[in-house]
Amino acid sequence: MKVSVIGCGRWGSFLAWYLDRVGHQTALYGRKGSAHLARLRETRSNGMLSLPEKVQLTEDLEQAVSRAEILVISIACQQLRQLMQQLVLCDLRGKNLVLCMKGLEAGSGKRLTQVAEEFLPPQVHTAVWVGPGHVQDFVKGIPNCMVIDSKDEELKNKLVESFSSPLIRFYYGEDLLGNEIGAASKNVIGIAAGMLDGLGKTALKGALMSRGTREIARLIGAMGGKESSAYGLAHLGDYQATVFSQYSHNRAFGESFVTGRAYGELAEGAETVKALLKLEELYGAQLPICRAISQVLYNGRNAEDALSSLFLRSLKREMASI
Repeated sequence: MKVSVIGCGRWGSFLAWYLDRVGHQTALYGRKGSAHLARLRETRSNGMLSLPEKVQLTEDLEQAVSRAEILVISIACQQLRQLMQQLVLCDLRGKNLVLCMKGLEAGSGKRLTQVAEEFLPPQVHTAVWVGPGHVQDFVKGIPNCMVIDSKDEELKNKLVESFSSPLIRFYYGEDLLGNEIGAASKNVIGIAAGMLDGLGKTALKGALMSRGTREIARLIGAMGGKESSAYGLAHLGDYQATVFSQYSHNRAFGESFVTGRAYGELAEGAETVKALLKLEELYGAQLPICRAISQVLYNGRNAEDALSSLFLRSLKREMASI
């Protein structure tokens, strides 16, 4: 297929590299003035991978859209609405979108497919590509499993069949809502894990994973999704890559925050937690971990106090909360 990847950061560049590798005619778009795009144009490399010459690089969004039948989007989640405002000025007939980000819109609490669909005509469908994996592992040939989900069964089947390879085995998602919420919220759990690392309480990650998964399962169920989705690849299945990996931006952000160090990379969970608290209020699902992380990040609560109050409680109270 002809595929254009929108967004040339670390993950977007990998997607272009991967989709070319599995046989698609691939272009990679970066906005004008993008330092990432400038580096790729100069060296064809971002320091982790090298793009073949046949992968087209462009800063012309209309050109990127017009040449492709599939638009794979990998940008900061909070910028999706702005991008969609630009995309609807292009001719989207015959196109479909694949969202490769893990987050929620902070201001509204909306899932990313909901944001995209506000702008799209009915004949343009969206899918999500979520699950565990880091660029650093994939380029070494270390395989993983991921999920593609969509309300449109034909699109989902087409993507799974055409994107799968020995490097990434794709599963067919069966709960779009649950997979989106699960993928987004695991970044907040990643921040909590990093805070535990920074406080010297890494051993509490077991409790974090157990309670975090149950917390998000309750939210998914309250929203009308399948609680079991929280235990799949989009959420619990992504914990190794998010809660433990040295490459996890959200884990590193949490650790940096509690140790007083600046962190210059994007950590999607810092904005997603705002959206999750909106959903907690709207659907009545209690999210104590998300609430505690928000209080630490935005209300000046002491991280040691917040995390200790979550995990170092009496057995009776702990069992009642699960």
